[in-house]
Amino acid sequence: MELAIDTSTDTASIAISSAGVVTAELNWRAGQNHTVELMPNLIHLLKQARLSIKDMDGLIVAKGPGSFNGLRVGMSVAKGLALALSVPLVGISTLEAEAYPHAGTALPVCPVQNAGRDEIATALFQVKREGWCRLIEEHITTVDGLLTEVEGRTIFCGKIPDEVMLLLRERLGRKALIFGGGGEMRRAGYLAELGWKRLGAGDFDHSPTLQPLYLRRPAITISSKVRLGKGISQL
Repeated sequence: MELAIDTSTDTASIAISSAGVVTAELNWRAGQNHTVELMPNLIHLLKQARLSIKDMDGLIVAKGPGSFNGLRVGMSVAKGLALALSVPLVGISTLEAEAYPHAGTALPVCPVQNAGRDEIATALFQVKREGWCRLIEEHITTVDGLLTEVEGRTIFCGKIPDEVMLLLRERLGRKALIFGGGGEMRRAGYLAELGWKRLGAGDFDHSPTLQPLYLRRPAITISSKVRLGKGISQL
């Protein structure tokens, strides 16, 4: 069994899977409350699935880009559980998890996330002969910069800001196939599928050195600690 955790945005998502096939999933609007809501919801999901945290053989976590505080919470919980259970851990890009639902189209998939300061975080993925591939690494750019990267018909997905969606439609016309919003509500399920590909292949991350993918450092770094003891004791 595997546990997938995503706290990278204001929509939090956790899923339990067996060899990448989701058996239980919970999604909710966390806002900025990941610290206080993640562990109770994880306990609830395990109870609903009639499982114990000790049944988990692997951990999968969304590593960003995304909310600084949200990423710290999810990463801290995942690393703490992986250490306590002595199981492997893999980190998956949040943008990749947003793009993966559209893999079956065989078109280039460009997830878009608001990065603030009139910028966006994005990447490009597509199914090729060798399978699901990252064509362009996660990076921060402007809408104008993104438009120069588009070569043909492309799927745009994720929580796309309204003004960005408007520009994509105006400037790209029929080249842009836009899917906004809904996919993020199932992100842990897709994390589980992507994570299992790596877990099954023995491709693990080194837990002590796995870090969130911020792309941009916060202007002010505030010390944040996630209290795991009480929550873990109830799992």
